[in-house]
Amino acid sequence: MQLVRWPGRSRPCFFGRPSVLDLKWIRENPADFDQGLARRGAEPLSSTVLALDEELRAHKKALQDLQARRNAASKEIGKAKGKGGDPAKAEALMAEVAELKGAIAAGEAKERELDAGLTALLAGIPNMLLPAPEVPDGRDESENVELRRVGSPRDFAAEGFAPKQHFELGEALGLMDFEAAAKISGARFTVLKGQLARLERALGQFMLDVQTSEHGYTEVNPPLLVRSEAMFGTAQFPKFVDDQFSVYPGLAGGELLRVAQISYAEKLAEAQKSGDEATLKRLALDGEQEWLASAFCLIPTAEVPLTNLVRESILAEADLPLRFTALTPCFRAEAGAAGRDTRGMIRQHQFYKVEMVSITTPEASPAEHARMTACAEEILKRLGLPYRVVVLCAGDTGFGSRKTHDIEVWLPGQGAYREISSVSNCGDFQARRMQARFRAKDAKDVQFVHTLNGSGLAVGRALIAVIENYQEADGSIRVPDALLPYMGGITRIGV
Repeated sequence: MQLVRWPGRSRPCFFGRPSVLDLKWIRENPADFDQGLARRGAEPLSSTVLALDEELRAHKKALQDLQARRNAASKEIGKAKGKGGDPAKAEALMAEVAELKGAIAAGEAKERELDAGLTALLAGIPNMLLPAPEVPDGRDESENVELRRVGSPRDFAAEGFAPKQHFELGEALGLMDFEAAAKISGARFTVLKGQLARLERALGQFMLDVQTSEHGYTEVNPPLLVRSEAMFGTAQFPKFVDDQFSVYPGLAGGELLRVAQISYAEKLAEAQKSGDEATLKRLALDGEQEWLASAFCLIPTAEVPLTNLVRESILAEADLPLRFTALTPCFRAEAGAAGRDTRGMIRQHQFYKVEMVSITTPEASPAEHARMTACAEEILKRLGLPYRVVVLCAGDTGFGSRKTHDIEVWLPGQGAYREISSVSNCGDFQARRMQARFRAKDAKDVQFVHTLNGSGLAVGRALIAVIENYQEADGSIRVPDALLPYMGGITRIGV
């Protein structure tokens, strides 16, 4: 299989690898493929995919025939030039080889164009193999199905006061400063001070301790800057490029850019389709675009580096499951959130999160998904926060997920449940993009692993939930019992 490579580098770029989806399965099950897309609210694509696939395969066969004829003609030239040979025939054969050489060069360029078109199409198709009946049909979040509610919301009316939102409480205490953050960084940033800053740190440490010491996750301190290949591997690229922050270290002054970057394969396909010679030159088939190869992305979640720990690997089944966790800052552009949650800390460009990632076998992934959901729920139970668990309908399930549980915590200031964790079973969707496989004992063949990820939990939103659920009439905030060992004797904030 021909891989698209970063200019000037020997490492392959995995953008748009044909293995991101199982083409053989699509050929054999076009109706099921389209049905899976239909459940997600997408148009049928089997005829488009298979037409491009057939065109590419037919072109490769024709190109192989040309190459075989060139090789045969080259051998015939030697004989025709030899003793007792035919000089006229040699001359004709040489002309034929020259013509074949040009045809092959044109054919190889056409193959790259066809391959780029097919692989870019495949890279933009979501994980359409949804299990039934576990994932309900539906178009959007209004048709998600609630599985359970745990805990009862506090009756503030019985206590004689109305609950405030977290930003009202935080600002009144002088410990949450949005104006200072805006002067430094702009909108959707927050400065936490004093006891609230400590409370946020306590939440992250508490979550990490529970996931590592009780739930069997291995703590990892991963890079916060990752290559575009890693973003593609976990399906942030190319679908969610507008939600990412990118860094190009080679630019003058170390300039930090917000770049709407798409995959190399897509750029190449667009340039070839439009005949944009300047872009083709820059994409450099001749190695002049080293700056693209040197680009980094700030992680939107530790799912990216944790899952990519197994990229391009063949694991032993006996070593599975692998379970990783990390407490990291996360960075998101929130490109699609204009006008939403503009007050407070609900939707930020920078926030902390404890992430859980599991790598397991296909047979074990459903049980692992339930286990991970329980691991996330346990944090909320110990914090005494009311919550509910919903299973996302097909139309609301994320691009790379096969099945997702959302955990939503009760926020009395809003009078609503808001997402605090999303736990997803991605099946082999990410593994195909990363080439992450395993081999069973005594087996010759390898299989793709299944990958799962979930928040355990989003620290910023947990802070919001604690502030709002543990507020008192005087504007102070009680510290949950589970966090007392982390707070250095502080039992109440704001007194």
